[in-house]
Amino acid sequence: MSGDEVGFVLVSVMAKREKEVFDEMGKIEEIVDLHPLFGEYDIIAKIKAESHEAIATVVVDKIRSIPGVVDTRTMTRIKM
Repeated sequence: MSGDEVGFVLVSVMAKREKEVFDEMGKIEEIVDLHPLFGEYDIIAKIKAESHEAIATVVVDKIRSIPGVVDTRTMTRIKM
């Protein structure tokens, strides 16, 4: 997936749904890197897209719609 913007999404998942959500997130083409975590969040994903708006669309329409996703926290890269 090409894109100039990069975002990182921390995902909280219902207990015992982590693998299922992880597998579903792996099918999202804009997600270029995906890792399970221990701690407050269960998964971190790196998203590449054409714009900040496109990143928001991935989070809202694709990630949050996966059954078992409880909460997301999104951070976008800034250019320095």
